[in-house]
Amino acid sequence: MQRLARNGGTAGLLRWLAGRADGWAGIAGSDGTVLSASGAAPSGPLTAPADVPDVPRLVAEGVRALTERGALAYSHDTGAHTVLLFPLPGPHDPHAEDRGAAPLLAVVTPRPVAAGLATLLADVLMPLSLCREAEAVERKRRRVDLAESRGREAVLHLLMTGQLSIAQQVAGALRPRLPDPVRVCVVECPGDSRDEVARVCAEADGGRSWIVRCPVYARHLILVMPAEGGREGGRGTAPDSGPGSAPNGGPNGGPNGGPNGGTATDEAVAALVDRCVVGVSERVPLADTATGYRQAFHALAVAREVPGRHVRFGAAPEPALVVGTAGRQWAEALLTPLLTHVPRRAQDPGSQELAATAASWLAFSSHATDHLKVHRNTLAARLRLIGELLGLDLHRLADQAALDLALRIRATPAAVCTPEAGQRDGGAASGHANGAAHDLDEVLRRPAVQEWALRQLAPVAGAAEETLRTWLRCEGRLGPTAAELGISVPGARKRLTRLETVLQRSLLRPPSARYDLWLALRARASAAAEATS
Repeated sequence: MQRLARNGGTAGLLRWLAGRADGWAGIAGSDGTVLSASGAAPSGPLTAPADVPDVPRLVAEGVRALTERGALAYSHDTGAHTVLLFPLPGPHDPHAEDRGAAPLLAVVTPRPVAAGLATLLADVLMPLSLCREAEAVERKRRRVDLAESRGREAVLHLLMTGQLSIAQQVAGALRPRLPDPVRVCVVECPGDSRDEVARVCAEADGGRSWIVRCPVYARHLILVMPAEGGREGGRGTAPDSGPGSAPNGGPNGGPNGGPNGGTATDEAVAALVDRCVVGVSERVPLADTATGYRQAFHALAVAREVPGRHVRFGAAPEPALVVGTAGRQWAEALLTPLLTHVPRRAQDPGSQELAATAASWLAFSSHATDHLKVHRNTLAARLRLIGELLGLDLHRLADQAALDLALRIRATPAAVCTPEAGQRDGGAASGHANGAAHDLDEVLRRPAVQEWALRQLAPVAGAAEETLRTWLRCEGRLGPTAAELGISVPGARKRLTRLETVLQRSLLRPPSARYDLWLALRARASAAAEATS
């Protein structure tokens, strides 16, 4: 009995009791409702279907009789079967006056009742009651854990959509407080070990980081860590060596490390968890959590291919930081129809919800349904509306890249953008959304953007650049890319995987760098066309 209580819980004990009684065992509420049972109703030695007892009716009648009489136990013979009822003791006093409201152990057994069965049932009451209480506590704990997990996911979603003040208000009820500035870390967990890896992460950094189970990728954990927890100039943080610098130092070197002997949390997790892959962003303000997530995701793509399974994103400017005043004016002109949209009905999405939908879809593609918690038909309807409002064809990579850049510019504070010497007021705002391609070319010809584009494309040349151009020309689809290159789809995938390592960016899985790469190629082509005209 004790072994069953430890290993099988309530269900195991009821099955065992039903076997010992050669009948049926279950737990009934004070109103006679069967709350849990061992299985099908018994037939005992009977063979005729009409002789099978109506267990719910017998139990309900017995509960009513026990309640009316105020008895501590009840036994009732029905001719072929006997019903035995024992109230389960509560957590304090099994003889309390409110025992009539307690659940009851109910057993239906063929007559004659087996010798010693009543004594056995009396003995099992306390273990059964303790099992039920333990299971109730476990259910409450799981509900609390789920509520906290959903709360953290909601805070992350608010941060990713730039709603910083609301995120901080919601986070006020949880611990720890949101750090600022931060590093964003994406941990790819092996198998079904995400909960265990989350525990390791919490222990590794002393509970200072926000740990969120990714709503999009089932094996990913997202950590929003205090920036001082990483080591500036320590392992894998070469700020001038390009994005995604691989780790090259010992596990305990460098100042400003985490709480574990100077080892930063991301490094500790990669070292402690076998087959765990970790990508980490640069130091970013809390308001730029979305940028930090993209950087960490790109670093994760590179980390899969290096022995240490840990990579930090090196210094690389965001295109939104180098577009200047002309870029901000272009983005404002493009997004105005979306940001000023007023829904016709109260239940229709407003401008803020549509902007968040666009950003989520551009980042996660079809996985945006998991991120936004909406049906795929709802997502498709919102995207159609966004395309109509902006005059864009969101099936085209060119328009996707333009919208992605505009949204990133809007999310970037104007004060941190690279100033443009001699920029004329309104120099790039004369266009309309439908003329966005012309205005975008003006922005991409800006010297700072040209420098950014050259840096993006510097690692690729020759056949690698041709593969990249073909892939982007085919809207980022593997099948048409393989056909145009004259190779198999697995061959095209292998080439793009090698490009991920060369570029140190994620290409095949969203968030993908394809928008930045399309913009870089467009910037170079636009400058070349202007030089020859």
